[in-house]
Amino acid sequence: MADAVDVLIVGAGASGAAVAWSLAETRMRIVCLEQGDWMNPLRYPSTGRDWEARAFGDMSISPNRRRRDTDYPVNDANSPIAVANFNAVGGSTILYAGHFPRFHPSDFRVKTLDGVADDWPIDYDTLEPFYAENDRMMGTSGLDGDPAYPPKHAPMPPVPLGKSGQTLAKGFNQLGWHWWPSDTAIATQPYDGRDRCINLGACGSGCAQGAKASTDITYWPHAVRAGVEVRTRCRVREITVNDEGMASGVTYYDEEGVEHFQAAQVVIVACNGVGTPRLLLNSTSGKFPNGLANSSGLVGKNLMFHPYASIQGVFEEPMDGYKGPGVCIWSQEFYETDAERGFVRGYTYEIHRGRGPVATALTGLHSGRIPLGEGHHEAYRRMFNRVTGMVGICEDLPEEHNTVTLDPELEDAHGIPAPKIDYTLSENSRRMLDHAVARGTEVLRAAGAVDIITEAPIAAGGWHLMGTARMGTDPQRSVVNEWGRAHDVRNLFIVDGSIFVTSAGVNPTRTIQALALYVADSMKKRLANLFD
Repeated sequence: MADAVDVLIVGAGASGAAVAWSLAETRMRIVCLEQGDWMNPLRYPSTGRDWEARAFGDMSISPNRRRRDTDYPVNDANSPIAVANFNAVGGSTILYAGHFPRFHPSDFRVKTLDGVADDWPIDYDTLEPFYAENDRMMGTSGLDGDPAYPPKHAPMPPVPLGKSGQTLAKGFNQLGWHWWPSDTAIATQPYDGRDRCINLGACGSGCAQGAKASTDITYWPHAVRAGVEVRTRCRVREITVNDEGMASGVTYYDEEGVEHFQAAQVVIVACNGVGTPRLLLNSTSGKFPNGLANSSGLVGKNLMFHPYASIQGVFEEPMDGYKGPGVCIWSQEFYETDAERGFVRGYTYEIHRGRGPVATALTGLHSGRIPLGEGHHEAYRRMFNRVTGMVGICEDLPEEHNTVTLDPELEDAHGIPAPKIDYTLSENSRRMLDHAVARGTEVLRAAGAVDIITEAPIAAGGWHLMGTARMGTDPQRSVVNEWGRAHDVRNLFIVDGSIFVTSAGVNPTRTIQALALYVADSMKKRLANLFD
C-alpha cells in the first residue's frame, strides 16, 4: 500500500487538470490517477495523410469504435445518441473542437424563469472570476462586446471568419438575427509557450500544432512544475471508505493489471458525467450498499447530452472546405425561452467550416447526393469544398429516467462493469431540434445555399455528459453541495460535468473548468475545517 497522499484526483481531463493546478499552491501532496496516457502530438492524425481515416478509427470520438487499450466500453444501445469521450491526460479536450462558450446568467435560474428543472445553488456572478481565471489559463480567443452576454474579455483576438463564416453571417444579417465571432480555446497568437493556429483543420482528432487548448498542454505543465504527480495507465475500480464513512482511498490497476491501493485524506472525482457515476455506483460497501454518495438515489440519474441538429448547405461558390478551426461564429438568436415556439429554453447555432475529402464523400453517399458509378465524380466535385453550415446545440432538460447504470454483463479489460446508458429524447428536445433545423435552413437559403442536408439528432453526438451527480443544497435532491462536496462523504468532492443541475444551450467545458476552479477555491478557503 502506497503512503497516504493529501489529495487524490481521479481523472486528468478538463476538470481534473484545473482543480490540480489550483490546489497545488497549498503545497499538499497531490496525486492524479489517469487511466489513459500522455499523448504525443507527433502521432496525431493531422501529421499524416490518413488523418480522416484515423478519425474514424483509433482517434474516433467513440470509445466503442476506437477500442484503444486505455478505453472502456459503453453500452449505449438504448439511446438515440452515442457517447463520445477520450481517455488520456487532457481527457476529451484532446478531441474537442475548442468551441468555448460560457453559460448565460439565465442558465442558473431555469426553475425561476421557466418553471422547469431546478435552479443552481450558485449563479453566474459566483463563477465569473473563475471563468476569467480559466480563460487566462486555457488561452481563449474571441471578440469583446457580444450582446448575448454580460461583459467578458478574451486574452486573444478571434479566429478569422473565413469564407464560410462571412457567407453565413450575411445570411444572419439578411434575417436580422444575432451572430458573433465565437469564443474558442484556440490560440490566434503565441500564448503561454504554445504557438498560434495554422489552419490544419483537424481539430477534432488532436491538434499537432499545439494551438488548441487541451489541458495536457495548458494546465498540466504548470501543475506538474508545482509538484502535482500524474500517474498514467491507472484504472480506478472503486473508492473505499473507512468505519467512519469517510473516503479512505482508491483501488486501482496499473498498466500490467496489478492491483494497488492508494490511501488519501481527500478524494476528488473528475471522470465526466458517465465515468463518475460508474465509479460511484461500483464503490459499494456496508455503509453505501447502493453506491458511494448515493443516499439520494440520484447518482447516475438526470443524464443530459445536448441533442444536436446538423444543418449543412451546399453552395455554388467554393468555401473554406475543412481548412481552419471548426467553429468561427455563433448565433444565440434563439437562446432564451419564447413560449410561442412551443418549447422552453433554447439553443445556440455553431457555424462550422466544411468537411474533408473523405467526409464529403461519405456525406454525399449517405444522403444520396453522390451516386456510385456514372456521375460519381461530377457529383463529388459539386460538393467538395462547397459544403458549410451549422449545428444547433439544444438545451437538454434533466429527467430522472435518463440514466447511467452498471451493465450486468459488459466489462472493461480489468473486469470492472461498464456503464449502461438509458436515454430518451424528450418532446421538448424534439420540438427544439425541429425549430433549429427550420430556422437554420432559412439562414442557409438566405446565405445562398442551393441544397440543404440535415440530421437531428446527430446520432454520434454524445459529446457532452452532464447531470448524473448534481449539485444542490438539499441532500435528498442532490449528490454534492453548493461547493462540490458530497453530502454523504465529507472528504469526497466531484468537479466534472456530472454536477451540472441543468445543461444550458452551449458546450460545457468552459463551465466545467470554472466550476472546478470554484470548488478548489472553496476548499482552500475551508482547509482548517474542510470536513466539518
